[in-house]
Amino acid sequence: MRAIIPIPAFSDNYIWLIHDGRHAVLVDPGDATPAFAALAALRLELRAILLTHHHPDHVGGAAELAAATGAAVYGPSRTACGTTFHTLAGDERVVLGTPELALEVLAVPGHTRDHLAYYGIGALFCGDTLFAGGCGRLFEGSPAQMFSSLQRLARLPHDTLVFCAHEYTLANLRFACRVEPENAALAAREMAERAKRERALPTLPSTIGLERATNPFLRCQEPAVIAAAGTAAGQRLEEPVAVFTALRAWKDRFTE
Repeated sequence: MRAIIPIPAFSDNYIWLIHDGRHAVLVDPGDATPAFAALAALRLELRAILLTHHHPDHVGGAAELAAATGAAVYGPSRTACGTTFHTLAGDERVVLGTPELALEVLAVPGHTRDHLAYYGIGALFCGDTLFAGGCGRLFEGSPAQMFSSLQRLARLPHDTLVFCAHEYTLANLRFACRVEPENAALAAREMAERAKRERALPTLPSTIGLERATNPFLRCQEPAVIAAAGTAAGQRLEEPVAVFTALRAWKDRFTE
């Protein structure tokens, strides 16, 4: 048995808990308090912590959790903490025996220059690179880097479950509907996700297939997306990276 459950943190973060009924792995524990509570409630032994990038809302609880449990910590060099830290840069594998887990480490720069994602067991833990219906802001990387990272994730199998780190879905889908108002799959998704939130349910995980059908940042070669981005930018756009750049700038100023 292996389960993946969300631990809400702060106003809209999710810490992901992977467990086999006895042992656990945490992904991006920005706050130790709810993580400790979840581990205690489920009577789980924490064995490892996976970090995607160095922002405090993703790493803030990692050192305390590692010190209390002896869990090994994996992540980019700027996230180093704990007595057993494994520096990752991409193209490695994280293999654990308890819980039994093997994940490929993917370098996905853009949100930060050393951002990582973890892929395996039919799941993608992507931090702030790919969101449900959107993508992360560019704090350190370039539009070309983020576009390339998103394309890499989009090539994963369609049924891959997407576990991103924030409950941004409804806001992202409002923007996506402005970009592609005639996208029937997108309209249906917005209704379904809104119904989940009305029942206080997470909108995650998503899937790669759903993102490819409804997320404008993965659809930069679609004619409707190209046209909308060009209108927003006030110029004709042809190259997918230019379309992505215009979309990201539009989303950064989008307030509706």
